Amino acid sequence: MTSDGTGDAPRGAGRYAPSPSGDLHVGNLRTALLAWALARGSGRSFVLRIEDLDRVRPGAARRQLADLARTGLDWDGEPLLQSTREAAHRAVVERLTAAGLTYECYCTRREIRAAASAPHGAPGAYPGTCRDLGPAERAVRRAGRAPAVRLRAQVHEETVLDRWAGPYTGAVDDLVLLRNDGRPAYNLAVVLDDAHQGVDQVVRGDDLLPSTPRQAHLADLLGLPRPEWVHVPLVLNPQGQRLAKRDGAVTLADLGAAGVPAEEAVARIVASLGLPGRPRTAQDVLAVLDEDVLPRVPWVLDPRKWTAQRTG
Repeated sequence: MTSDGTGDAPRGAGRYAPSPSGDLHVGNLRTALLAWALARGSGRSFVLRIEDLDRVRPGAARRQLADLARTGLDWDGEPLLQSTREAAHRAVVERLTAAGLTYECYCTRREIRAAASAPHGAPGAYPGTCRDLGPAERAVRRAGRAPAVRLRAQVHEETVLDRWAGPYTGAVDDLVLLRNDGRPAYNLAVVLDDAHQGVDQVVRGDDLLPSTPRQAHLADLLGLPRPEWVHVPLVLNPQGQRLAKRDGAVTLADLGAAGVPAEEAVARIVASLGLPGRPRTAQDVLAVLDEDVLPRVPWVLDPRKWTAQRTG
């Protein structure tokens, strides 16, 4: 049944899309649980995508899928390997290029950082250095460095509507579509692959909210529907920083080695959602899901206290 009680067939899909650069930690699993619960609770299907266009650690994807299953999540169909879609990504860049909406960029990361740190530079935004190069300048720069391909953005900012954050207006710069190694860039691939998988609800960490206006603008240019975005708070360590491996036992494997069984770790993740009835499993979450009471602030976690309680 859908969230409005009509009993209609599932509409669209939610998703979780980890990068196989390492094992999932408690914060990743909590975001995945929220994505799964909000999709299932609204009558959507739930799909997975392995975003393997960048750094890949051998065996990480297999372990990530196993940990998601141990958390109690299920998904529809086989997980999509993003790298299998590279030809489709490049075809879209060719279409944008034919429409005059791309250009080659020869800037290094150091040059971009320097421009952004200038008095009138926009933090994190590409300043358009290569946007209007003439043929002679372009030939000179092409001789020394393989170019990336950037979008020739048609706006400077865009407003998106986030289900939890409300209206959000952010900068839109000339984002990279193809990296200088020829591989599709994240902002291109995520927009195209969400559309390909029928994703109309994107639940992810709120650190990604600033990138959403760029993705919305690209979707608009391609005639693709914008999904519903739900940016959820991260899990932080006691110092207020994003939870990471340096904070101790934060993966299911590490917690298990420290004496915290996976079932207990999952129960603590579930408890952090503040739902009524003291749910302990993912299925319990669906039974009592109330989006209005889900926390809108970060969960501050000290995994060392978890393990200390076990070993003390």
